[in-house]
Amino acid sequence: MDLDLDLATLHPAVDDPALNSMNFLNEVAGQWPDAVSLAAGRPYEEFFDDDAPGRWLDRFRRHLADDLGQQPEQVRRTLFQYGRTKGIIHHLIARNLAVDEDVHVDDEAVVVTVGCQEAMLLVLRALRAGPSDVLLAVAPTYVGLTGAARLVDLPVRPVAGGPTGIDLADLRLQLRRARTEGWRPRACYVMPDFANPSGTSIPVVDRRRLLDLAAEEDLLLIEDNPYGLFPAGDADRRPTLKALDTRRRVVYLGSFAKTVLPGARIGYLVADQRVAGADGAVGLFADQLAKIKSMVTVNTSPLAQAVIGGALLEHGCSLVAANRRERAAYTRNRDHLLAGLRRRFPAGSPVRWNAPAGGFFVVVTVPFPVDDALLRRSAERYGVLWTPMAHFYDDGRPVDALRLSVSAVTPEQIDLGLDRLAALITDELARLPAR
Repeated sequence: MDLDLDLATLHPAVDDPALNSMNFLNEVAGQWPDAVSLAAGRPYEEFFDDDAPGRWLDRFRRHLADDLGQQPEQVRRTLFQYGRTKGIIHHLIARNLAVDEDVHVDDEAVVVTVGCQEAMLLVLRALRAGPSDVLLAVAPTYVGLTGAARLVDLPVRPVAGGPTGIDLADLRLQLRRARTEGWRPRACYVMPDFANPSGTSIPVVDRRRLLDLAAEEDLLLIEDNPYGLFPAGDADRRPTLKALDTRRRVVYLGSFAKTVLPGARIGYLVADQRVAGADGAVGLFADQLAKIKSMVTVNTSPLAQAVIGGALLEHGCSLVAANRRERAAYTRNRDHLLAGLRRRFPAGSPVRWNAPAGGFFVVVTVPFPVDDALLRRSAERYGVLWTPMAHFYDDGRPVDALRLSVSAVTPEQIDLGLDRLAALITDELARLPAR
């Protein structure tokens, strides 16, 4: 007899909206491949170099032999065998952080992961120790974080964001409210630079205040920084929370998907917090996270790590200069999108949008609910894709806003996409009851 399963007998996360979100968006994109996509937060593909991965792999191979003194059989084993759980490019990542971010940590505090998504999962799995544990996250929140929290049964409570990236008064309020209700806040997840999906950034003064608040409230901060290298124009980059952190309050999550090669699927975490064992021994939080990783993915692909390691070596472990073309392209596209919105929705229009100081995303606010049904209609009838902002909130209600991405399109595609989006919005406005 065939075995069939009842969805009700599986973990609740498998049918959670947070886990369905990415699959739904990919499904819509696949169903209407000719639609202009202003939805995907992918890096610009025109700069992909077919020869680069091979060149980077050779560069890392030479590094193993010439710099680390490995014999040919050791080099072969390092690249082709199961590898060290924490990774084989941890020392290069630590150097990259020192050069580009002024973050100075021990190599052993770095764990190389299968994309940043695994890094999130490892941290949340370690922090979720009991049913009273709760995670705080700035809303709107990257759906991958919410989904990872669902997988480890860690409730997420929202903290107000706003135009400066985080409402510190609301964070303190939510912490105290959670504790009064019997919850134990374990950490707060933040994306201080050009956040996904809001595009907002936290001013430096508020970053320092956030760190002070975390110390006062005995709170861990989880900093996610995929877009920090991409401020618009000639603007200076702001220091990360980790660079300002003097009390080990920040677990730092990084990725090379936007800055080197998304197909390599290489991310990492920095967890230099001390963990005391029952026997009095003190180790690194990274060591505990590596134990979890050993039971999730065993190790991160050494060949994929080698490609990223070679790219780091080729650029002196700095990715700032290596991404100048990309930064210029994203700035150009952001400016083009904002100018296009102004032309199509002049002063007096009920349509509004923000103007992030960098990154990939712009949020457009409209006077009607934006949901998945509207996205399907947009794809089918108007030929343009975008992301409903409702996907980044946790209450399931439609939100009167949508996210546009400028990263994976040309100015010509932006113009075509905005023409189609303007037609959709104009038709939706006409359907609203007269005031």
